Amino acid sequence: MRLYTKRWGAAAAASLALLTAAATSTFAASSALAAPGSGTGGGAPAQSFHGVNWAAPGDNYASGPVVPSGLATSDSYAAVFSITKSVVAGFRKNLDANTLRLPVNPASVGDASAWWKSYRGAIDAATASGFRVILSYWDKQSPNDGKIDDVTAWNQMWATLTSTYAKNPLVYFEPMNEPYGYTDAQWIQICTTWLADYPAIPRGRVVISGAGYNDHVTTVGAASALDGTLLSLHFYGFWASSTTEADWLANLEPRLGTYQSRTIIDEAGAPMTTGLNYAVGDGNQYTSYFDATTDYARQHHMGLVYWPGLRTGDTYSMETLEPDGTLVDNNASGVAQLKWGYGLGTKSPESGS
Repeated sequence: MRLYTKRWGAAAAASLALLTAAATSTFAASSALAAPGSGTGGGAPAQSFHGVNWAAPGDNYASGPVVPSGLATSDSYAAVFSITKSVVAGFRKNLDANTLRLPVNPASVGDASAWWKSYRGAIDAATASGFRVILSYWDKQSPNDGKIDDVTAWNQMWATLTSTYAKNPLVYFEPMNEPYGYTDAQWIQICTTWLADYPAIPRGRVVISGAGYNDHVTTVGAASALDGTLLSLHFYGFWASSTTEADWLANLEPRLGTYQSRTIIDEAGAPMTTGLNYAVGDGNQYTSYFDATTDYARQHHMGLVYWPGLRTGDTYSMETLEPDGTLVDNNASGVAQLKWGYGLGTKSPESGS
């Protein structure tokens, strides 16, 4: 997630305006999550991803190791494994989630990183719990220009991650988060090269970010070189000031084109600690946005990964981490709407539905 006031320039805002105007037991768990053969090129179908982001307290854009909330660089592998097992159990119990999206960067991966020896415990614990894990590269806090900071280091990071987890069907790979520093054509070529460099990874376990701020998948979806991959979209309520679900749906749909069935909305979120009532959509910028997004994801059988499931100090955080390691919901109506977006339940949580 990039806060608009901090990270988005006028050109990006104009682009968005134009777009809107255009109007083991671990492996056994994988089989339980999706029917055999139902995925895209060796993975699970997009619609089966019911997930959350587990984010760092400051930001995932880090010059050093990226450390999700509740973990510390001083933690051992065993400590990270144990904490993650508890956090994942909380996501499953409270949200019925089955997917965890985790940030990675070169400072967090590989033999040269002390944190890697521990951080892989988060991936291992989540998959041991039957969760899917999406590993997504985030660029550094500075210059934070939407480009790969060091291509050599980036390649070394992915070589380590793919060789470590190629045989674990619950691990998915997202080459970059929000690649807005590249043109659509440049980004497609980067992803095409990534696929060629790591042929051992089934295409159905590769999540290709939408171009720009992950804000549209129409170009990556149309690229034949990326056939067989999953796609990811980001969509936020601070991108416009609409207060009706109809307006938000008109904003969202052009970003997807005809690629809903391949797409996971792997960042979407709204304030959850301010007392908003998501049982009532229209009339508020964020309730109308979130209800429209979850309704659309459900109707079109899309994957949905909330931003963030847990992030200390973030008003969007769906959960709070208690001192005893358990998670508690921050907004019951938001939780109900998220589950609806996952495709769960039979009665809409919106009032009067």
